[in-house]
Amino acid sequence: MALIKVKAERIKVKGMKKSMKIIIVALAVALMFPVASKAQSIADDLAQLALDYQKLSGLKSILKQMYTGYEVVTKGYNAVKDISKGSFSLQEAFLDGLMIVSPIVRQYPRVAGIINDQAMLISEYKSAYSLFKNDPHFNPDEIGYMMDVYNNLISSSLKNLNDLSMIITDSKVRMSDAERIRAIDRIYADSHGQLTFLRQFNNQSYSVALQRSEAAGDRQTLKTLYGIN
Repeated sequence: MALIKVKAERIKVKGMKKSMKIIIVALAVALMFPVASKAQSIADDLAQLALDYQKLSGLKSILKQMYTGYEVVTKGYNAVKDISKGSFSLQEAFLDGLMIVSPIVRQYPRVAGIINDQAMLISEYKSAYSLFKNDPHFNPDEIGYMMDVYNNLISSSLKNLNDLSMIITDSKVRMSDAERIRAIDRIYADSHGQLTFLRQFNNQSYSVALQRSEAAGDRQTLKTLYGIN
């Protein structure tokens, strides 16, 4: 019995030793894995850090290029702006100069000619119309037609005077002296043509009035209105 008991104890001790070895091995393995895992994590972090550094360097390069480009664009824009501003100042001075009427233009003989023609047109139209509207040998429709002709001439005359005023007045229109002279020439031709037309129209109307008065034997109208005995 004692021998069996001793063997049993030996077997138990051997089992305990074996278990201890397994536990120790297990602990060793367990201790090794965290170290390996931690080492791997550090390696991954270093790799990521290197990658981030590369990205940062790339971004810095891109930003530098962008800043250089911005400087070029800004300098170029400022240069163009300065040039444009200078050009605009010169252009503005030139345009402002065109707003001033020179004495040569103001004293141009045809300016007085235009004004004289317009004054003559008004005077001769009023005188003729006063005679014709009192002549019993013209019917109301004919008098109305005459009035329309005179109104059109007066409207055109006033427009010419207004255009002339614009051309010979400072700060009204931008024109060179040559352009102002040409414009005055056009107005003169137009106003002189109006006066010529008015005189032709009045002479024709006057001839009709005389013929009708003579045909009717109306000596009183001839004497009173037209001064013919």
